[in-house]
Amino acid sequence: MFDALSTKLAEVFGRLGTKGRLGERDVDSALREVRMALLEADVNFRVARDLVAAIRVRALEADVLRSVAPGQQVIKITQEELTRILGGESKSLASGPTTPTKMLVVGLNGSGKTTTAAKLARSLKRSGQQPLLIASDLARPAAIDQLEILGDQIGVPVYVDRSGASPVEVARDGVKEATRLGATWAIVDTAGRLQVDDERM
Repeated sequence: MFDALSTKLAEVFGRLGTKGRLGERDVDSALREVRMALLEADVNFRVARDLVAAIRVRALEADVLRSVAPGQQVIKITQEELTRILGGESKSLASGPTTPTKMLVVGLNGSGKTTTAAKLARSLKRSGQQPLLIASDLARPAAIDQLEILGDQIGVPVYVDRSGASPVEVARDGVKEATRLGATWAIVDTAGRLQVDDERM
């Protein structure tokens, strides 16, 4: 989701950044595309609307439109507004009362759980923590392989069990392995599910 949104925003602002002068029509056209990109990425429509409105007000100020590089100014304003709406500052994950802290990554099929688990592990590792990824998605072909590849790329160990154990057993055993290794986080990657899928729910 974030990759697609980043690509779309880069395209919009790439076109905007090449213009020597900007008018209200140029800004409105670019912001329409920004709003659509946000909505396609499942951003709440009120959040998208408010964000675009805030960018528009700042982008249409006379000093921005008359600046040497107005397109770059609009890009900068958008970055500042995105940062503000996302909280304005970086926050770290709070660990639980026991070690390892357990994190269960759940969601719809194809929503990016495995990639998100790896990105969380990489972020935790960079902050000095010791995560262990647990491959508990036994429903999707190659899900375990994908997590192993990602774990290898970021230098984070991955707990894998190909013995035919259930996802719950793999998760439990993975947490035990995290404890044995002295990991500070046990990140369990799970299979995608829908509310109508009673067995997985």
